[in-house]
Parts: sequence; structure tokens; C-alpha cells
Amino acid sequence: MSKTALIFKHEFTTLIRRTGFIVMTVAVPLVGLIVILGGQIFSGGQGGGGGGPVEQIKIGYVDQASLITGHQQEGSFDFVGYETIEAANQALINKTVSEYIVIPQDYIATGALVRFTTERQLEVPGDRLGAIQSFMLDNLLSPNVGAAVIDRVKAPANLSNVILDPVTGLPAENQGGVAAFLLPYLFSILLVMSIFTSSGYLLQGLAEEKENRIMEVLLSSVSARQLITGKVLGLGAAGLAQMAIWLFSARFLASLASANFSAILGSIELSATFVILGLAYFILGYLLFAILLAAIGSIASSMRESQQLAAIFSVLAVSPLWGLVFIIENPQHPVSVFLTIFPFTAPITTMIRVGTAEVPFWQIGLSMTVMAASIFGLLLLSAKVFRTFLLMTGKTPRIGEILHMLKEA
Repeated sequence: MSKTALIFKHEFTTLIRRTGFIVMTVAVPLVGLIVILGGQIFSGGQGGGGGGPVEQIKIGYVDQASLITGHQQEGSFDFVGYETIEAANQALINKTVSEYIVIPQDYIATGALVRFTTERQLEVPGDRLGAIQSFMLDNLLSPNVGAAVIDRVKAPANLSNVILDPVTGLPAENQGGVAAFLLPYLFSILLVMSIFTSSGYLLQGLAEEKENRIMEVLLSSVSARQLITGKVLGLGAAGLAQMAIWLFSARFLASLASANFSAILGSIELSATFVILGLAYFILGYLLFAILLAAIGSIASSMRESQQLAAIFSVLAVSPLWGLVFIIENPQHPVSVFLTIFPFTAPITTMIRVGTAEVPFWQIGLSMTVMAASIFGLLLLSAKVFRTFLLMTGKTPRIGEILHMLKEA
């Protein structure tokens, strides 16, 4: 077995046995499972699925405009009429009704209603507001309009959106929407977590081996190129395995989703194209940041300095999430296209755009090409930096010193 393969095996097995790596790998699907089970319990409690009767809530009203024509029930709300405000007020104090409304004489002209309650509330609860609006609609329209028309007035437009293929004129395969966006959005977050978990361990390992002078022992047996290649590939393989576990668990969790989430999760399709694209950007993103962090680890004199320098690039990588709303609303804007092609923001931006719009093939191809070229260029520079600064301890070289040594290397 070659020395590179030995280092690969050592880094891979060491990382997958780390407590932090195991916890993160298990925690992500576990959190998803808790959210789904919590949603099921919550929906069961809200829907009265336990078999118990739904409690009827009484709302009083004083009809000063003589508009109420007899319709006095809206779902779980019963409306009780009172002749005067004093009578309704007494019923509220006696808790005969939970609240009451007054319909003034000029209601037709103003639409104003006054609601009285004994509870402090930031605003009218949605179910109460909906019941009161339906109550008024039913009583205003029922003398002259049929029940079907009234129901349609309450829900005048169940609007659905269909995207047509501009070439065939038929419904496009990718219909977009929240469901299509949700998976790429969650996947982009997992992508960043996995990339920086793996590359972060690489940075930590290099910094510790440099501080403890273990690096000097290692370099007496293997070359710098063999060492960095084995480390990058070994930790990358562990990160790839972590991503595979998360993707597999995502399919399992989707099947467990409750009825509350089925409208969204049920329409999510984990297409082969999406998986291939996601894994390709994971590999490219990991190689890009791993090589960069390896160079940082060889330059910095301590673990603390390494983390401070690495934070600059970590912020750059997650910056598309700060402009998430802009990218969603303007997927074809030049800024969104630039972030797709710029190598440090390409993984997240591309995955977000794929979920919200049709990304031209040339942009994805150019994005991957620029990332591959950046990886190759960084690899050449990092190899020189690695050889020059890996055994240097005590101080962090200045930028001028780095550039000077790179010219001589």
C-alpha cells in the first residue's frame, strides 16, 4: 500500500471515529425525526383526532343594523344574539359567551365592527376573525344568494400555477414553488456543514501536528505532497459518507412526514440530477476549501490563528444565505449569476437557484469549470506554501514574505 493510501486510510478511520463527527452525522436526521414526530403530536392535539368532541365556542353579537338573517353557526363557533350592549356585556362577565361584537347601524357604509373581550390580545386570533367574517358574509348574502355562491365568495380563487416548457408548450418537469425550493435550501445548509466539518478537521489536524512538532516526524517519512493528498482525500471521503447518510435519511424522514407536512414533503422529488449535482458541488467545494485551509494551516503558527484566518473564507462561503431573498426573487439577475460562477459562493448559490428557477446549463458548466480551475491553481500554490512554511514555527509570515518565498519556491 502506498504512503498516500496509508495516510488516506488513517485520516478516514480517525475522523469517522471522532465523537464530534458521529454526533453531527446522527444529530441532523435525529432533529428532523423530532420535528416530524412533534408535528404529528401537535396536529393530533389540534385536530381532535383523539375522538373527543370539538368544543363549541360562543360569540355574542348585538345587531343594531338589523342585518342578521338567522345564520348563527360557523364551524365550532356559535353566535348568540342580544338586544342590547348591556345584556351582551353581562353575558361576557358571566362567561356565557367568550366575547361579543357590535354591528353598528352604519355597518354597510363603513364595514366597522366592534369586538369586546376580557382577554389581553396582541391582535384578533385568526380563527375568531375568520368566523366573524364568515358570519357576516352568510347573513348578508343568504337571503338572495345560494350556499354554493356564498362558499365561492369566501374562497374566490384557489389559484394554481403551471409552468410551461417554452420549447414544447407542455407542463415543465420542474414546476418550482416552495416544495422545489425547500430541499435545495436544506441541502445547501447541509452542504456547508459537511464541507466545513471535513475541512475544519483538516485544518485542526495540521495546526496540532505543527504545534506538537509531529509534522517534522511525518515529513521525515513521507513527502509534503503525499501527506496533503492523503489527508485531503481521506477527510473528503468521510465527508462524502456523511452526506450520503444525510441524503438516505432524508428519503426515510420524508416517508414519515405527518399529514400536516404531506402537502410540502409529499411533492418533493429527490431527482437523480439533483443528487448528482449536489454531490458534484460537495466534491468541488470540499476540495476548494480543504486545499485553501491546508495552506492556511501550514502558514499559521497556532490553532487559534488558523481558525481566525479560516473564518474569512467560511463567511464568504455562507454569504449567499444572507442574500437568500434576493436570489430567490431575482434568480436570473447578474449578481445571482456572478455568485453562481464565483468559486467560493458557487455551491450554495447554485443549489438555491436550482430550486427556484431554471439555471442555464452553460452557467452550471462554467461554474464547475471555474471551480475546477481554481482548485488546480490553489493546489499548485498550496503545494509551494505547504513545502515552504509547514515546518516554520514561532511566527506567522507576512504577505510580502509569502509572495517572496512563492517566487523562489
